[in-house]
Amino acid sequence: MANEVLVLQPHEIEKVKAHYLKYKVERSAPGVVFAAKLVDTAVTVYKSGKVMFQGNGAAREASLWGTTSKSVEKVNSGTTKGDTLPPNFTSLSVVGSDETGTGDYFGPITVAACFVRADQIELIKELGVKDSKMLTDEVMRKMATDLMATLTHSVLVLKNEKYNTIQGRGWSQGKIKALMHNQALKHVLSKMAPEKPAHILIDQFAERGIYYNHIKAEKEIIRENVLFSTKAEQLHVSVAAASIIARYAFLKEMDRLSELANTTIPKGASAKVDEIAASIYLKHGEAFLKSITKWHFANTQKAMKLANKRKF
Repeated sequence: MANEVLVLQPHEIEKVKAHYLKYKVERSAPGVVFAAKLVDTAVTVYKSGKVMFQGNGAAREASLWGTTSKSVEKVNSGTTKGDTLPPNFTSLSVVGSDETGTGDYFGPITVAACFVRADQIELIKELGVKDSKMLTDEVMRKMATDLMATLTHSVLVLKNEKYNTIQGRGWSQGKIKALMHNQALKHVLSKMAPEKPAHILIDQFAERGIYYNHIKAEKEIIRENVLFSTKAEQLHVSVAAASIIARYAFLKEMDRLSELANTTIPKGASAKVDEIAASIYLKHGEAFLKSITKWHFANTQKAMKLANKRKF
């Protein structure tokens, strides 16, 4: 689908709205202030001043209002490792997947996958989606609800009780993550069927061969048009959106655990985490602490030593 974007001044925006008034349609998506639908072109005006023209007549309509530029981002592939992406990848319809929580002693591993159609890319950008490492947790909490209402998505939360059980069977984090990514992708593809994405992009945590070896026993393995890349959240907004949704689910579970433990549970695996874990152990016991932590982490032994010192 042809896709043209202009950035216009407020007085120019008013002219655009007046020109397409008889073609006006209702769009309730966040960030949209006006939308119109012609026979061969959709026109969307955003709060930021961007005007997007989509469809076979996009170039024609956009040329009425100024110099056009195709809505394609430059990708700094020199800083990433993985598959070579096709031309204009940032403007394609893509399912992206990402995870969080793997390095946290408390809290779950969460994996999210979501589909962003080509005609949704500008809207997702308008919502402020970018690499989640550049966003605060509070900003992501607010953004995630809009994303989840707008995008076809799936989010999986692996609580630590189950994590400890399967990790105790000898499953590596790599295997656990691969299974969760495959499951999340299956869910999204099922929800959006019969529509298919141009590509699937997984934020790479393992080489392709290792990833598929982890899930070789699964009945259904997602392979078609799958790409892997590190720093994938910088390469397509679908992965960035998935990262934000995954983080939101992680934070919600951390809230629940904090309420259960009657203390604010910290993220990560720092010395502060050891201190809080020791306090929880002394107050609630070993079984409770194990149920809310990744028990095999070195933090367990550190917390036990701290707890023993406090007893005497």
